[in-house]
Amino acid sequence: MLRRFDVHRVTSIAEAVDARQRFGEDAAIYAGGTELLLAMKMGVARWPHLIDVKAIPALGRITATNDALRIGATATHWDIERNALVGGALPALARLEANVANVRVRAAGTLAGNLAFGEPHADPPSMLIALGARVVLEGKSGTRSVAVHEFITGMYQTALAGDEIIVAIDIPLPAKDVRVAYVKFQILERPSVGVAALGTVRDGRFVGAPTVVVGAVDEVARAVPTAQFAGADARDARTLDAIAEAARAAVEPTADLAGSVEFKRHLVGVFTQRVCATLAAQAS
Repeated sequence: MLRRFDVHRVTSIAEAVDARQRFGEDAAIYAGGTELLLAMKMGVARWPHLIDVKAIPALGRITATNDALRIGATATHWDIERNALVGGALPALARLEANVANVRVRAAGTLAGNLAFGEPHADPPSMLIALGARVVLEGKSGTRSVAVHEFITGMYQTALAGDEIIVAIDIPLPAKDVRVAYVKFQILERPSVGVAALGTVRDGRFVGAPTVVVGAVDEVARAVPTAQFAGADARDARTLDAIAEAARAAVEPTADLAGSVEFKRHLVGVFTQRVCATLAAQAS
């Protein structure tokens, strides 16, 4: 059973920041609540005050420019999946969001909430890191923007300050010849491993080095060193094997109900090969 808590409904970003400062560590931001309320029910977290930001209009918007998407903090996974701007500019993200957890989570949970919780077994961080996405934060000292790979600092840990809220996620749009792919292995509602990649393949070879980020297997998503693969044959099994080996070496898997360290490291190699092969297939 949930212990007693108070809900404070705010209608502006300034009100939310004021409430965060007033209640300090006794408060959490409430939007979708799919992670928050579960943690409170299980007794692993306790917040006497929840600041409900769902009524702030600006936080629900999804907008696009020629070179970036901005996803508001209360936009749900379902909103993102079905949004025409996302589907047109970054279809790989729409596909990822369409396969997050289950229907209930996608309908209520938010992308910002997923990042704010620092959940290690999550789909979005690896793709957002690969794309160079940034988290836009608002606090008493003003607005700041933090790269996703710097925002998530550890398992259930983030760089969010005590008086800050997430207002949006900014996602740079890749150039037209850059392909984006994400593959994962999942037996329960959370991925056991998820690998995102982006890159340009021309005449069967990588133009520059591909970007590969492995998530859901470690405490944080890890970027794979790939500089040595610039110009490599993207369809050669030896290239894919070498990138897979680099990915296995880059992660520090955590053993849990989803599998042992050895099993997860094996999965990382398999799905890194698959995501790189997907880039080559998209290019052709």
